[in-house]
Amino acid sequence: MTRVNPSHLLIELEHVLESDPLIDEVGFVHPSQFLVLNGDQPQTKNISEMPSGSDANASGNFWNRDHKLGISIGVLLPLYNAAKQAFMEAVERYKKELKEEYGEDSVSASFFNSLDCLENDVMKHSRALLLLSSDFGTAWNSRKQIVSKKQQLAMFVDELHLSKLILSYSPKSERAWSHRRWAIKIISRKFVNLQEIVEEESELVKGLAERSKMNYRAWNHRCWLVSYMSRGQILHELRKSKDWAGLNVADSSCFHYRARLLLWLLDHVGNCNQDANFGVELYLVWKEELNWVEGLIKRYIGREALWLHRRFLSVCWINHFATLSLNAPGQDIDKSLLTHDTDIFISNELQLFQSCTVIPDNNFEDYKAQATYAATYIMWLMKQVPEFPKVEASKLNILLKELCPEKSTIWDGLISLCGNI
Repeated sequence: MTRVNPSHLLIELEHVLESDPLIDEVGFVHPSQFLVLNGDQPQTKNISEMPSGSDANASGNFWNRDHKLGISIGVLLPLYNAAKQAFMEAVERYKKELKEEYGEDSVSASFFNSLDCLENDVMKHSRALLLLSSDFGTAWNSRKQIVSKKQQLAMFVDELHLSKLILSYSPKSERAWSHRRWAIKIISRKFVNLQEIVEEESELVKGLAERSKMNYRAWNHRCWLVSYMSRGQILHELRKSKDWAGLNVADSSCFHYRARLLLWLLDHVGNCNQDANFGVELYLVWKEELNWVEGLIKRYIGREALWLHRRFLSVCWINHFATLSLNAPGQDIDKSLLTHDTDIFISNELQLFQSCTVIPDNNFEDYKAQATYAATYIMWLMKQVPEFPKVEASKLNILLKELCPEKSTIWDGLISLCGNI
């Protein structure tokens, strides 16, 4: 097998990226799969025109069609080494040019031309390098430096496109998500309203979450976006994420996202004096969320994420509704209604606890987990609400020790913390 010059591989990759700026997905493909990708067609779009000076033997290492890019895993190491070397050399030349020229009393026109060329080299080589190594921090930082200096909207949009391209194959890349937030912050401060971008970002996270389960970084990015959302978008996101959460009840990140959305509504309820119905609307949203989570708990046995989300809902209900803290002008809620609902809430939680501690099948571990979560939840609730009816300590202790005897010491400690129950 003829060896391919690594520098020619880099030229070829960068040519592909330049010739198709709309590439939206990257994949790394075994060499044997290129024939499958090409199908029966004798001529494909993998590289129709080779750049000057490239090696003809490199033509089977890349595949590009319908704005999708495939890179042969057989050339990853030499390609990475070539991209890293080219990038580091370009950065050194760029730093040297800046240091030498800015040390002079006057700056010539040729300096700016030279600097532009060097900046283009840094951006070109860093893009290729990051596609091969998404967490190469120096490459991300160099791009930040140049894009910040230019302050052009198109360049910030290009950074969003690059990070999205990298996330297509590395959806948990912390560097890519961080770079994306950096670009969005600057766009929001200097250029455009973010409402459209926020919607696109939410769809991006939703798509990546479906392809990459338990993607904490993607959901964390979505939580970060909440501060840029309008009230209408918050309510829309609550409705939109409900179906996904209902089908992925073990993914706590999604429920954490819903908690952030609900907290935004709580934080802004006092600032919506012009809308007298907002407090009542939020009150109803909370009741609906409590009922929805209860249904999920009964349907999906032994899912801890659901119980943790219910704790969040319960403590917010106690602090913001049962204590009548929603007292913004024009947003009064009937106190008698709240008192009645608080009694219903307490009664309902006790019924939920009792129903979830029934174990119909001792061989089914999920029922035991469900009973454990229910018991620890009710102990937590008794500490939060002083007037909450007390469950006998001896019964709780016996139940927990039967479920998890290996944690007897923990249960003794928790029972004692509940005080005189």
